[in-house]
Amino acid sequence: MVILGIGNVLQKDDGLGVYAASYLHENYTFSPEITIVNGGVEGINLLNIFMENDHIVILDSIELDDAPASIYAIPAQELGGYGLNSGGAHEIGVIQCLDMLELQELRIPKTMLIGIIPQHVTFDIALSDTIKEAFEDYISVVLQYLKKAGIEAVPKSVHTPLQEIIDRANDPSGVMI
Repeated sequence: MVILGIGNVLQKDDGLGVYAASYLHENYTFSPEITIVNGGVEGINLLNIFMENDHIVILDSIELDDAPASIYAIPAQELGGYGLNSGGAHEIGVIQCLDMLELQELRIPKTMLIGIIPQHVTFDIALSDTIKEAFEDYISVVLQYLKKAGIEAVPKSVHTPLQEIIDRANDPSGVMI
């Protein structure tokens, strides 16, 4: 299984998927082991991840007509109907990856998007207070999905706070997965 965090950390709440992937990587171990990838804004360049894996969980902010911080779990076959294709280049790229597999008659991995409605998508390396307040609930939904898929998440003994992960995105020497 692969957890794929996508988003643009330069656009406030749009970076949620990248922060969430880093947060999971730094704060949990998983059994059986999973791969966590920071897909950022790579879009179509993520095609190999879709071709090489059987099960992918996409973490991202999504634009839907609902209250900010609302959390959705959307299976891949339904992604086109949720406005995901109207978002940034990274979102269009994910849809294109799935479309390319289908057009080539290749196996499409089991794919689940766990998305959250952003409060603000604007130029800023941060998360809005609304999304920060909902972050633990978002992570809880991801962990519940993993548990249902047979993946056990064990908290690490040293906890890295969300704010520290966000601060690293502002620091050119900071490391994010």
